[in-house]
Amino acid sequence: MTDAADPTPIDRAHARMEARPADDAARLRFYDTLGSSELFLLLDREAEGDRVTPRVFELETGPIVLVFDREARLAEFAGGIAPYAGMSGRVLVEMLAGQGIGLGVNLDVAPSAIVLEPASVDWLDAQLQQRPEEGEARPSEVRAPAGLPEALIEALDGKLATAGGLADLAYLVAVTYADGRRGHLLAFVDALPGSESALARAVHEALIFSGLEAGQLDVAFFPASDGIAPQLARVGLRFDLPRLADPVQRPAPGMNPEAPPILR
Repeated sequence: MTDAADPTPIDRAHARMEARPADDAARLRFYDTLGSSELFLLLDREAEGDRVTPRVFELETGPIVLVFDREARLAEFAGGIAPYAGMSGRVLVEMLAGQGIGLGVNLDVAPSAIVLEPASVDWLDAQLQQRPEEGEARPSEVRAPAGLPEALIEALDGKLATAGGLADLAYLVAVTYADGRRGHLLAFVDALPGSESALARAVHEALIFSGLEAGQLDVAFFPASDGIAPQLARVGLRFDLPRLADPVQRPAPGMNPEAPPILR
Protein backbone atom coordinates (compact mmCIF):
# COMPACT_ATOMS: atom_id res chain seq x y z
CA MET A 1 0.00 0.00 0.00
CA THR A 2 1.20 3.52 -0.79
CA ASP A 3 0.80 6.99 0.69
CA ALA A 4 0.34 5.79 4.27
CA ALA A 5 2.04 8.95 5.53
CA ASP A 6 -0.06 11.23 3.32
CA PRO A 7 -3.70 10.17 3.72
CA THR A 8 -6.36 11.45 1.37
CA PRO A 9 -9.78 12.79 2.45
CA ILE A 10 -11.25 9.37 1.63
CA ASP A 11 -8.58 7.68 3.79
CA ARG A 12 -9.43 9.93 6.73
CA ALA A 13 -13.20 9.57 6.35
CA HIS A 14 -12.88 5.79 6.02
CA ALA A 15 -10.69 5.60 9.13
CA ARG A 16 -13.27 7.55 11.15
CA MET A 17 -16.02 5.25 9.92
CA GLU A 18 -14.04 2.11 10.77
CA ALA A 19 -13.18 3.45 14.23
CA ARG A 20 -16.84 4.16 15.00
CA PRO A 21 -18.90 1.42 13.32
CA ALA A 22 -22.07 2.34 15.23
CA ASP A 23 -21.79 6.04 14.39
CA ASP A 24 -24.19 6.88 11.55
CA ALA A 25 -22.69 10.37 11.23
CA ALA A 26 -19.24 8.94 10.50
CA ARG A 27 -20.71 6.62 7.87
CA LEU A 28 -22.60 9.47 6.22
CA ARG A 29 -19.48 11.64 6.17
CA PHE A 30 -17.61 8.87 4.34
CA TYR A 31 -20.28 8.72 1.65
CA ASP A 32 -20.28 12.49 1.43
CA THR A 33 -16.51 12.53 0.96
CA LEU A 34 -16.72 9.82 -1.69
CA GLY A 35 -19.34 11.75 -3.64
CA SER A 36 -17.32 14.97 -3.46
CA SER A 37 -13.92 13.52 -4.34
CA GLU A 38 -12.18 13.34 -7.69
CA LEU A 39 -11.84 9.67 -8.62
CA PHE A 40 -10.02 7.73 -11.31
CA LEU A 41 -11.96 4.92 -12.96
CA LEU A 42 -9.94 2.00 -14.34
CA LEU A 43 -10.90 1.40 -17.97
CA ASP A 44 -10.73 -1.66 -20.16
CA ARG A 45 -9.45 0.49 -23.03
CA GLU A 46 -8.87 4.14 -23.81
CA ALA A 47 -11.96 6.36 -23.80
CA GLU A 48 -13.46 7.20 -27.17
CA GLY A 49 -14.80 10.73 -26.93
CA ASP A 50 -17.38 10.73 -24.14
CA ARG A 51 -17.72 6.93 -24.15
CA VAL A 52 -15.89 4.93 -21.51
CA THR A 53 -15.60 1.18 -21.03
CA PRO A 54 -14.70 0.36 -17.41
CA ARG A 55 -12.78 -2.78 -16.62
CA VAL A 56 -15.33 -5.01 -14.87
CA PHE A 57 -14.32 -7.53 -12.21
CA GLU A 58 -16.62 -10.42 -11.41
CA LEU A 59 -16.89 -11.21 -7.70
CA GLU A 60 -19.04 -13.79 -5.93
CA THR A 61 -21.33 -10.95 -4.94
CA GLY A 62 -21.57 -9.60 -8.50
CA PRO A 63 -19.68 -7.34 -10.90
CA ILE A 64 -17.75 -4.27 -9.73
CA VAL A 65 -15.71 -1.52 -11.32
CA LEU A 66 -12.69 0.01 -9.62
CA VAL A 67 -11.85 3.60 -8.73
CA PHE A 68 -8.91 5.18 -6.95
CA ASP A 69 -8.50 8.60 -5.40
CA ARG A 70 -4.96 9.01 -6.72
CA GLU A 71 -3.60 8.25 -10.14
CA ALA A 72 -0.56 6.64 -8.52
CA ARG A 73 -2.81 4.22 -6.66
CA LEU A 74 -4.51 3.18 -9.87
CA ALA A 75 -1.13 2.61 -11.51
CA GLU A 76 0.06 0.57 -8.54
CA PHE A 77 -3.02 -1.67 -8.70
CA ALA A 78 -2.71 -2.08 -12.48
CA GLY A 79 1.03 -2.74 -12.30
CA GLY A 80 1.87 0.23 -14.52
CA ILE A 81 0.28 2.65 -16.93
CA ALA A 82 -3.38 1.83 -17.58
CA PRO A 83 -6.27 3.66 -19.26
CA TYR A 84 -8.53 5.58 -16.92
CA ALA A 85 -11.14 8.34 -16.78
CA GLY A 86 -11.16 11.00 -14.09
CA MET A 87 -14.49 12.15 -12.69
CA SER A 88 -16.17 13.20 -9.49
CA GLY A 89 -17.77 10.59 -7.27
CA ARG A 90 -21.09 12.24 -8.01
CA VAL A 91 -20.75 11.68 -11.74
CA LEU A 92 -19.51 8.14 -11.25
CA VAL A 93 -22.42 6.92 -9.11
CA GLU A 94 -24.88 8.59 -11.46
CA MET A 95 -23.30 6.64 -14.31
CA LEU A 96 -23.50 3.33 -12.41
CA ALA A 97 -26.87 3.73 -10.67
CA GLY A 98 -29.51 1.16 -11.55
CA GLN A 99 -27.14 -1.11 -13.47
CA GLY A 100 -26.46 -3.67 -10.77
CA ILE A 101 -22.75 -2.84 -10.65
CA GLY A 102 -20.84 -2.37 -7.41
CA LEU A 103 -17.91 -0.09 -6.76
CA GLY A 104 -14.47 -1.00 -5.44
CA VAL A 105 -12.57 1.91 -3.94
CA ASN A 106 -8.78 1.87 -3.52
CA LEU A 107 -8.66 -1.93 -3.47
CA ASP A 108 -5.30 -3.47 -2.48
CA VAL A 109 -3.46 -0.12 -2.44
CA ALA A 110 -4.77 1.91 0.53
CA PRO A 111 -6.19 1.48 4.03
CA SER A 112 -9.47 2.91 2.74
CA ALA A 113 -10.10 -0.11 0.49
CA ILE A 114 -13.82 -0.86 0.43
CA VAL A 115 -16.42 -2.45 -1.85
CA LEU A 116 -19.83 -0.82 -2.18
CA GLU A 117 -22.62 -3.11 -3.26
CA PRO A 118 -24.97 -1.95 -6.05
CA ALA A 119 -27.64 -1.02 -3.48
CA SER A 120 -25.17 1.33 -1.79
CA VAL A 121 -24.26 2.90 -5.13
CA ASP A 122 -27.95 3.45 -5.87
CA TRP A 123 -28.55 4.93 -2.41
CA LEU A 124 -25.67 7.37 -2.74
CA ASP A 125 -26.86 8.47 -6.17
CA ALA A 126 -30.37 9.08 -4.77
CA GLN A 127 -28.96 11.32 -2.03
CA LEU A 128 -26.81 13.27 -4.48
CA GLN A 129 -29.73 13.75 -6.88
CA GLN A 130 -31.78 15.65 -4.30
CA ARG A 131 -32.16 19.35 -5.02
CA PRO A 132 -33.03 22.21 -2.67
CA GLU A 133 -36.29 24.09 -3.15
CA GLU A 134 -36.11 27.63 -4.51
CA GLY A 135 -37.87 30.62 -3.01
CA GLU A 136 -37.62 34.36 -2.52
CA ALA A 137 -37.47 36.09 0.86
CA ARG A 138 -35.26 38.71 2.48
CA PRO A 139 -34.47 38.70 6.19
CA SER A 140 -35.94 41.52 8.26
CA GLU A 141 -33.69 40.70 11.22
CA VAL A 142 -30.26 39.05 11.43
CA ARG A 143 -28.89 37.51 14.64
CA ALA A 144 -26.02 35.30 15.75
CA PRO A 145 -26.68 31.59 15.04
CA ALA A 146 -27.70 29.47 18.00
CA GLY A 147 -28.51 25.85 18.77
CA LEU A 148 -27.19 24.30 15.56
CA PRO A 149 -25.63 20.81 15.88
CA GLU A 150 -21.86 20.66 15.71
CA ALA A 151 -22.22 17.94 13.07
CA LEU A 152 -23.82 20.48 10.73
CA ILE A 153 -21.09 23.08 11.33
CA GLU A 154 -18.43 20.46 10.54
CA ALA A 155 -20.31 19.32 7.43
CA LEU A 156 -20.63 22.89 6.16
CA ASP A 157 -16.96 23.56 6.81
CA GLY A 158 -15.99 20.45 4.86
CA LYS A 159 -18.32 21.20 1.96
CA LEU A 160 -17.30 24.81 1.57
CA ALA A 161 -13.64 23.80 1.62
CA THR A 162 -14.29 22.03 -1.70
CA ALA A 163 -16.04 25.05 -3.26
CA GLY A 164 -12.95 27.18 -3.77
CA GLY A 165 -13.36 30.03 -6.23
CA LEU A 166 -17.17 29.97 -6.20
CA ALA A 167 -17.54 32.72 -3.59
CA ASP A 168 -15.35 34.81 -1.32
CA LEU A 169 -16.99 33.85 1.95
CA ALA A 170 -20.24 32.94 3.66
CA TYR A 171 -21.92 33.80 6.96
CA LEU A 172 -24.16 31.53 8.99
CA VAL A 173 -26.81 33.57 10.83
CA ALA A 174 -30.17 33.25 12.52
CA VAL A 175 -32.87 35.24 10.74
CA THR A 176 -36.45 36.43 10.97
CA TYR A 177 -38.38 37.05 7.76
CA ALA A 178 -41.09 39.62 7.08
CA ASP A 179 -43.81 37.01 7.55
CA GLY A 180 -42.52 36.18 11.04
CA ARG A 181 -40.86 32.93 10.05
CA ARG A 182 -37.60 32.22 11.86
CA GLY A 183 -34.72 30.01 10.87
CA HIS A 184 -31.07 29.92 9.93
CA LEU A 185 -29.47 31.21 6.78
CA LEU A 186 -26.12 30.66 5.07
CA ALA A 187 -25.42 33.85 3.15
CA PHE A 188 -22.77 33.80 0.42
CA VAL A 189 -21.01 37.06 -0.38
CA ASP A 190 -19.82 37.87 -3.90
CA ALA A 191 -20.58 34.44 -5.35
CA LEU A 192 -19.28 33.73 -8.82
CA PRO A 193 -22.13 34.34 -11.32
CA GLY A 194 -23.71 31.04 -12.23
CA SER A 195 -22.42 29.22 -9.15
CA GLU A 196 -25.57 29.70 -7.07
CA SER A 197 -27.08 26.32 -7.89
CA ALA A 198 -23.88 24.42 -7.08
CA LEU A 199 -23.42 26.25 -3.78
CA ALA A 200 -27.04 25.71 -2.73
CA ARG A 201 -26.72 22.03 -3.57
CA ALA A 202 -23.54 21.77 -1.52
CA VAL A 203 -25.32 23.23 1.51
CA HIS A 204 -28.24 20.86 0.99
CA GLU A 205 -25.85 17.91 0.91
CA ALA A 206 -24.25 19.11 4.13
CA LEU A 207 -27.67 18.78 5.74
CA ILE A 208 -28.25 15.31 4.29
CA PHE A 209 -24.84 13.88 5.14
CA SER A 210 -24.78 15.32 8.64
CA GLY A 211 -27.92 13.25 9.35
CA LEU A 212 -30.12 16.36 9.46
CA GLU A 213 -32.01 15.98 6.20
CA ALA A 214 -35.26 16.77 8.04
CA GLY A 215 -33.78 20.09 9.15
CA GLN A 216 -33.81 23.31 7.20
CA LEU A 217 -31.13 25.80 6.32
CA ASP A 218 -31.85 28.60 3.87
CA VAL A 219 -29.25 29.83 1.39
CA ALA A 220 -28.96 33.35 -0.01
CA PHE A 221 -26.54 35.33 -2.15
CA PHE A 222 -25.53 38.96 -1.67
CA PRO A 223 -22.93 41.26 -3.22
CA ALA A 224 -20.48 42.80 -0.77
CA SER A 225 -22.09 46.16 -1.55
CA ASP A 226 -25.50 45.07 -0.22
CA GLY A 227 -26.59 46.86 2.92
CA ILE A 228 -27.06 43.57 4.75
CA ALA A 229 -23.38 42.62 4.39
CA PRO A 230 -22.20 44.58 7.47
CA GLN A 231 -24.92 42.95 9.58
CA LEU A 232 -23.84 39.51 8.43
CA ALA A 233 -20.21 40.28 9.26
CA ARG A 234 -21.13 41.61 12.71
CA VAL A 235 -23.12 38.62 14.00
CA GLY A 236 -22.51 35.74 11.62
CA LEU A 237 -20.29 32.68 11.86
CA ARG A 238 -17.84 33.22 9.02
CA PHE A 239 -16.66 30.61 6.52
CA ASP A 240 -13.82 31.60 4.19
CA LEU A 241 -13.83 29.70 0.92
CA PRO A 242 -10.45 28.78 -0.59
CA ARG A 243 -9.16 31.08 -3.30
CA LEU A 244 -7.98 29.62 -6.58
CA ALA A 245 -4.99 31.20 -8.26
CA ASP A 246 -5.96 29.94 -11.70
CA PRO A 247 -8.95 28.06 -13.09
CA VAL A 248 -8.33 24.32 -13.12
CA GLN A 249 -8.43 22.79 -16.57
CA ARG A 250 -9.84 19.30 -16.27
CA PRO A 251 -9.31 16.66 -18.94
CA ALA A 252 -12.23 14.91 -20.54
CA PRO A 253 -14.06 12.65 -20.18
CA GLY A 254 -15.88 12.77 -16.89
CA MET A 255 -14.81 16.09 -15.42
CA ASN A 256 -17.79 18.14 -16.62
CA PRO A 257 -20.82 17.24 -14.45
CA GLU A 258 -23.11 18.69 -17.12
CA ALA A 259 -21.75 16.24 -19.68
CA PRO A 260 -21.06 12.95 -17.89
CA PRO A 261 -19.35 10.11 -19.74
CA ILE A 262 -21.44 7.41 -21.36
CA LEU A 263 -20.95 3.92 -19.96
CA ARG A 264 -20.77 1.07 -22.39
